[in-house]
Amino acid sequence: MPDPTIAKLHDWLRAHEDELLKDTIQVLQIDSIESEAQPNAPYGEGNRKVLDFVLKRAQDFGMAATDLEGHIGYAEFGQGEKLIMTLGHLDVVPVGPGWKHAPFGAAIDNGYLYARGSTDDKGPTMAAFYAMRAIKECVPDIPARMRAVFGCDEESGFCCVERYMKTEEPPTYGVAPDSGWPLYHAEKGIADFLITAEMPKGDFEVLKVEGGQRPNIVIDSCRARVRVSSAARAEVEEKVAGYWDKNVACRWNADVLEVEATGKAAHGANPYVGDNAAGRIFRLFNEVAPFQVQAQFEELLKMCQTSGAGIGIDGRDDVAGELTCNVGIVSFPNTSTPQHPNTVQLLCNIRYPVTWKGAEMAERCRAFLSKLKLKCSMAVERDSSPLYFPLDHPLVKAVCEVYEEETGEKRTPGTMGGGTYARAIPNCVSIGTCWEGDGQAHETDERIAIQSLFRASRIYAHLFYRLATMD
Repeated sequence: MPDPTIAKLHDWLRAHEDELLKDTIQVLQIDSIESEAQPNAPYGEGNRKVLDFVLKRAQDFGMAATDLEGHIGYAEFGQGEKLIMTLGHLDVVPVGPGWKHAPFGAAIDNGYLYARGSTDDKGPTMAAFYAMRAIKECVPDIPARMRAVFGCDEESGFCCVERYMKTEEPPTYGVAPDSGWPLYHAEKGIADFLITAEMPKGDFEVLKVEGGQRPNIVIDSCRARVRVSSAARAEVEEKVAGYWDKNVACRWNADVLEVEATGKAAHGANPYVGDNAAGRIFRLFNEVAPFQVQAQFEELLKMCQTSGAGIGIDGRDDVAGELTCNVGIVSFPNTSTPQHPNTVQLLCNIRYPVTWKGAEMAERCRAFLSKLKLKCSMAVERDSSPLYFPLDHPLVKAVCEVYEEETGEKRTPGTMGGGTYARAIPNCVSIGTCWEGDGQAHETDERIAIQSLFRASRIYAHLFYRLATMD
């Protein structure tokens, strides 16, 4: 027999769908890409504005609202020893070109809500917030403290949750609505390797290569300029004239070849879904440059392989599968270390198997690079250890049971290369947000079906109630 409390939660949420949609649209219309820090706004004005909005709504709903200096905030109600938590993030990645709908317009088109953050992670965060609100309204004597946490730095480094853990307690059970259904019980390790390589010189002199917005986004646009000597001009010009890649545009400006490549943006956890424009640039260089430097350009091209083979770290394990590598930012000349101006920098975002150790992978990379024709070095910019919950863990089992009860569908917990708040907060897993047909995180024209938003809110409410009441 269906649980009458769950039915009550569902009925309340259905009655407040218009309100959930209206609040979600307002949140999506706020540009919360990280920007210059301001007083009490460590991640910029947009993140401060969106955090203020949700905390004000929490107060409107009769919840206690706490603001941790603009890093992160939370809304809370209920009493008891247990702390049940949902952790979503309000910051978003940059938008890039080519959008059909305004990235912060929150337009509704054919049942879908289009905006940066609609799937990652403002839409699911608001659905979870309303699920918490439903519990407050329908189960006022819930035997646990219920907390909705709103972070502002998930996409740029997790400093917000680091601030949270300095003064706040971890949850008894926590979920981050930021992955796939029913949950991901393992998240690959995430590392950023900054590779610095000496650019080849000679008759084909690269003057500039620039592309990328963030390490965790596949480069969708890249530009380059190359000075070609008179001795090599005829050979290079002939090769360029017959070059096959229609996504690479070339034009001559006196003795300088100007190049622009177009790719396809995608989440850095799944770089094979996108198309790296920097790789297209290096492929052009490899094919049209004089043969004396082709081998070096081939090495740069190989570094863009999504398997990591080009930097010597490809591999897999039986839990989370293959390593992935995304060259997310390419920069030449090197302005960060003026003493080495003739070096190109490639910032690689790596998602590595859960049974691996980041330090060992870094040593493999350095050993591999030392054998290349290019003179290279590598620095570890970041290394976030993997997350792994066994399938028989009570939290994993609860999420799976609720999802099956809600949908009638039995799904096996997944693993992913993406990183969520779950890896930074104890006793927390990442759970699903969207279904087939909804858009992908970090892509152009990100979208979520309005019915997916409503459906997720009902599943979240059921799950939060289950976690609060189970032994």
